[in-house]
Amino acid sequence: MNSVGRRGIRYLHKLNAANVPSELIENGQNRVIEASLTLIRERAKLKGELIRAMGGAVASASLLGVPLGHNSSFLQGPAFAPPRIREAIWCGSTNSTTEEGKELNDPRILTDVGDVPIQEIRDCGVDDDRLMNTVSESVKLVMEQDPLRPLVLGGDHSISFPVVRAVSEKLGGPLDILHLDAHPDIYHSFEGNKYSHASSFARIMEGGYARRLLQVGIRSITSEGREQGKKFGVEQYEMRTFSRDRQILENLKLGEGVKGVYISVDVDCLDPAFAPGVSHIEPGGLSFRDVLNILHNLQADVVAADVVEFNPQRDTVDGMTAMVAAKLVRELTAKISK
Repeated sequence: MNSVGRRGIRYLHKLNAANVPSELIENGQNRVIEASLTLIRERAKLKGELIRAMGGAVASASLLGVPLGHNSSFLQGPAFAPPRIREAIWCGSTNSTTEEGKELNDPRILTDVGDVPIQEIRDCGVDDDRLMNTVSESVKLVMEQDPLRPLVLGGDHSISFPVVRAVSEKLGGPLDILHLDAHPDIYHSFEGNKYSHASSFARIMEGGYARRLLQVGIRSITSEGREQGKKFGVEQYEMRTFSRDRQILENLKLGEGVKGVYISVDVDCLDPAFAPGVSHIEPGGLSFRDVLNILHNLQADVVAADVVEFNPQRDTVDGMTAMVAAKLVRELTAKISK
């Protein structure tokens, strides 16, 4: 846990040491959580009303930031990623059109409902069970406003569990998941933390929120990762066989018979030559065009997505990785909106 994350825990300990009634603490936490959800609810309602008034949109991507970093096993910098990604999306150095020709300036294509105030909630001493529930509820509030579909900006990869859970519960059934990553993130409980960013897909599979899980770009996997993959029936595509698997991965068709497809992109799926601003630098990864070929050719009804693990504190090459993360978001927008 980083020094910022410890602040809320220390504050709670001080209150307990001062014999502040637990009911008073809990009531305060409830008010902060409700205020946080109200902010997301009203922003989503406003954006949904706008798009419905304009007409013509079946599905519209809506950015939701989840600036959470304390479940990282190494560095907590991903907590600072959402504003940097937004800045890069609208950077004047490039235009606002996706490669497939969708115009991001059109609110029917892309809107933004802001961030879940993670640190403010944690500063009140809220534990991770309630924090993850708050993330899930925030996602559901976005989905309640048709035609909005959540495109989530992480944050470390632990956020994928509450987001996928919310999407599956809201739609009423399991999803197919395309997961691009250097790591399978499927440890049962990494370093004793069930919400670790290295355990998010174990929680997803245990909960029955996915019918199929395809993991692409894997090149840092332990025996436990492979055993867990076999246990849950995960389709793991490792980089060492990518040249052989390319034809399959660039012609995927997912989602038949389930409620939709979820895409989770960990920026470290890319070779660090393309994206050095990540916590876990793992050579030998996908090229950026490899990722776009997989996304562009994917046949699926994409109901939600996330981009995670961009670490601005390691993005030392003139914001290059921020631009990479932003382009991933832009191209995912094109897959979601229609």
